[in-house]
Amino acid sequence: MKCVLAIDQGTTGTTCLIITADGRVAGRGYREITQHFPEPGQVEHDADEIFTRTLDAAREAIAQSGLVPSALGITNQRETVVLWNRATGVPVGRAIVWQDRRTAARCLALAPQREAIHDATGLVTDPYFSATKLEWMLEHRLGASSGAHEQLAAGTIDSWLIWKLTNGAVHATDPTNASRTMLFDINTRKWSAPLCTLFSVPESILPEVRRSSGSFGVAAAGHLGHEIPILGVAGDQQAALFGQGCWNAGASKNTYGTGAFLLLNTGTKRPAGGGGMLTTIACDATGDPVYALEASIFIAGAAVQWLRDGLGIIGRASETEAMARSLASNDGVYFVPALTGLGAPEWEPQARGTIVGLTRGTTREHLVRAALEAMCFGTADVLHAMREASGAALDVLRVDGGATDNGWLMQFQSDVLGVPVERPDVIETTAMGAGALAGIAAGVWPSAAAFIESRKYTRFVPGEGSRAAQAATSGWHRAVRAAVRWARDTEA
Repeated sequence: MKCVLAIDQGTTGTTCLIITADGRVAGRGYREITQHFPEPGQVEHDADEIFTRTLDAAREAIAQSGLVPSALGITNQRETVVLWNRATGVPVGRAIVWQDRRTAARCLALAPQREAIHDATGLVTDPYFSATKLEWMLEHRLGASSGAHEQLAAGTIDSWLIWKLTNGAVHATDPTNASRTMLFDINTRKWSAPLCTLFSVPESILPEVRRSSGSFGVAAAGHLGHEIPILGVAGDQQAALFGQGCWNAGASKNTYGTGAFLLLNTGTKRPAGGGGMLTTIACDATGDPVYALEASIFIAGAAVQWLRDGLGIIGRASETEAMARSLASNDGVYFVPALTGLGAPEWEPQARGTIVGLTRGTTREHLVRAALEAMCFGTADVLHAMREASGAALDVLRVDGGATDNGWLMQFQSDVLGVPVERPDVIETTAMGAGALAGIAAGVWPSAAAFIESRKYTRFVPGEGSRAAQAATSGWHRAVRAAVRWARDTEA
């Protein structure tokens, strides 16, 4: 049977899947990677370790399946950047991870350029993105002269893996990853000469940008036992969007993890960002670039973890579904889980967790239900803001992440949104997306539609509780206003 190897190189480890033409996962491998914290606020990875652990995970998946992949797809932690010597292949120090904050002061100093940066990249000026990380590497690890630059190559983790797998034959990335560097103009879809100048990054060290579904060279046989063409690449959230079949304008996905990560495909027209929403590049059904809006909700599943570990009112997250079902309503209790501030669309970093509506009749079930409802209300707020900013219709929400096992949560989400919510049988959607991009190029699936037909979904549609759920959003918005006002009222 035809199959693809999907490499999902994440922040804490690498997962590799062998995905067959009928949508099965025939083999799986995983290897953890080491986290390095040289100073407070700094996070680094060993790029050589990432490659060797990725090979180990891929070999395990191939051996378990007993199959030879027709193609290989890569998805990766975005914004993490590697600098290496072209001649030797040796990294210039460790990779700087997306979580790293060492360039915060530099980003503050860029205030006069923020509007121009946003106009070109769709991003906010923040250490999260790759440009200031790479600038720091060039300055602090090289003291680099222009002559030294001729020997250098740089890129996000996808570029590093492609370089290593092809034994240095290909230095490339795709538009989804390039759009997260703060060096890529999403209007022209090319590296920006003004931004490269601003950040003192020679364009010559950056990878060639190729379409997400297409040739990125061939992984040499010495690495995985066979020569395998690399035919698909996308950053993790865009890969998840593709893996969920969200390749048309108006299609959206939400990943419910510690936080929640929402992407809405807006098609070929660039939407307005702002309000905590980023404009980024995603893929259409053929792997060509389209635009998407992206936003993060800082706390989602972490609110349930806090109820478990901080308050001790539940023993396991799996208890929450039955507890929420035991109540006919929330009885006016709302929990705004701004434990680390509020993200989109309010974007108030000084906000803190707020619980309103408590009475003597309030029980632990009310707090649990309020935490689950908060995920749904917050998701609805962001998606409605995305729809207004883009003009795209909201037809269906596809979901993944650990919290989607909770059937009550998924039904309430559908009721609040007033549209169907669809949960896939395989929730490793980032790897599935990378595999699909590669498999479509290799002919494992004749089209994106054929790929999605191989997947199975559980569908939740708005039900009898939809009217009450949507009416309850007014109480949620009142609670959010209370949290925001408390944050901004600094009088003693």
